[in-house]
Parts: sequence; structure tokens; C-alpha cells
Amino acid sequence: MGIHDTGTGLSQSTVPEIVGQGADDLAGTCHSLFRNAPSSVSFNKLRKRLLRQARQAIADFGMVEPVEGRRPRWLIGLSGGKDSYGLLALLLDMQWRGLLPVDLLACNLDQGQPNFPKHILPDFLDLHGIAHRIEYRDTYSIVKEKVPENSTYCSLCSRLRRGHLYRVAREEGCDALILGHHREDILETFLMNFFHGGRLSAMPAKLLNDEGDVLVCRPLAYCAEDDLEKFAVAMNFPIIPCDLCGSQDGLQRNAMKAMIADIESRMPGRKDAMIRALANVRPSHLMDRTLFDFANLTGSPKTDEAD
Repeated sequence: MGIHDTGTGLSQSTVPEIVGQGADDLAGTCHSLFRNAPSSVSFNKLRKRLLRQARQAIADFGMVEPVEGRRPRWLIGLSGGKDSYGLLALLLDMQWRGLLPVDLLACNLDQGQPNFPKHILPDFLDLHGIAHRIEYRDTYSIVKEKVPENSTYCSLCSRLRRGHLYRVAREEGCDALILGHHREDILETFLMNFFHGGRLSAMPAKLLNDEGDVLVCRPLAYCAEDDLEKFAVAMNFPIIPCDLCGSQDGLQRNAMKAMIADIESRMPGRKDAMIRALANVRPSHLMDRTLFDFANLTGSPKTDEAD
């Protein structure tokens, strides 16, 4: 057992090393998802890095909370994009190795988008024997009705989808909703709030919903988007595009994405530094009077002692 850097320098707790990566185990067995995975050194390093980072986030933020009398149960939001596929594969890999004592249920919300390929996810999940639930809710029509023409649908669509996933989590007796947001998602959200919202906040790795009954966890918080894209290509996941509705990400998020990419290209390592900064907050060096009592911060003049 050893201490391993997450690649972000954020490690607060330790996770045991995964040995035999690529060989899977002495019997040569693995989860069905990985039976046709590449055996190259580069892929094994990528897989090991993603596993380590996901395990580190789970440990650092205490995502596995004990439940009396049973194993915790997680609902995994599966959109059919590269990030959610990667999330599902990594969690199943951990579970297969006995490193994640949690029951997993994948859930896809079919939102009634035009041309949505309804067969892809059920066929994929059935092929690999993955417990799942496909939920149909026509949120697309609602979004089309509420959002002005030529505006992005993504924000309202996301809120409606999240509400339905909370409901499914309750119906299925799940303790947490697990989402596939990664490092870049968190940084983009931070900069959007910084530049456009006038507040210092990002996308937390763990939070409690407003009703207080479902945890939301993001085990990929330390994982790089580029790594997840390479992983998805290597694993040959049947990706479903997220622009079937004809909408695109908002201009603000795209601008933040471009800004971060430009900074990283000019000064490599800045993404990791920014993630470290979000975990190293000093209220006394900011200006929020609700977090630090500046008004009562006074100096005591020194008095010379008598000879």
C-alpha cells in the first residue's frame, strides 16, 4: 500500500495502490466492459490514473456513507456521453475489484429529443449485464415551449433532468445520485460564477440536494476531460451526441472553456493549480465579511516596558 498523488496535488487521504493494472487479476478476469479493452501500456496507464483519481475523490470527500443494515446504493446518471460512460466504467471496475462496497444502478433519462437513438443504451447495458432503469420524460417539449428561440436549452434542460433523477433515486431507494462532471466542468463553472455571477463558487464534488434526502457526488472531480475522451475512444463506447435538440452550450461556458484551454497552452499545469486553489481557501484574504470578522480585527499597540 502506498500514497499516490492524484495528479492534482489535492490528496488529503490515501488510497491503496491498484496492482496488476492491465492484467486485471491473476485469473485474467475483469468486468465485461473491459474484456475487449486495449492491452497497451499507454491505455493501462490511463486507466490506472483515472481509477486512482476517482478513488481519491471518493475518499477525500467521503462519498461512501455507511447505511445501517445494507450496502449504500448509488444511482449513476448515464447520458450516453463520454463522461458518463467513463464514470460508469470506472465505478464498475472499482466494484469488480472489491474497492467500492456500493450497489450501482445506471439510469438514462430519455427526454424526448428528436432522433434520440432509444436502443443504444439499453442494448449496451443489457450486453454487459449492468443493472439499469430507462426513464422516459418529455422535457424537450417543455424546454422548447419555455426557452426563447435562438437561446440555449442547456440550463433549463439540465434542471429538469436533475429533478427527475432525484425522483428516480428516491423511488429506487438510492442514497446518492452520481454524476460525471470532471475537472474542466468545475473550473468552467467557477469562472462563469466569477465573471458573470459575481461570486466565488464552483461545482462541488459532494452536496446535498435542497430537499435534504439525496446526496449528489462527482467522483470524476479530479479527472481531466482529455483523459476521459481518450478513455472513451479506447473503450469504443457507443457515444450519443448531446446536440440532438439542435442546441449548443451557452456562449459564456464556451468562452470559459476557451480561456482555460488558452491559459493551459501558454502555462502548462494551470488547470491543476486552479483545482488546488479551490481546495485552499483563505477567507481572511478575501472580502466576504460573512466569512471573516474584519470589523473586529484590530491591532494592539505595543507598549515599551519600563527600564
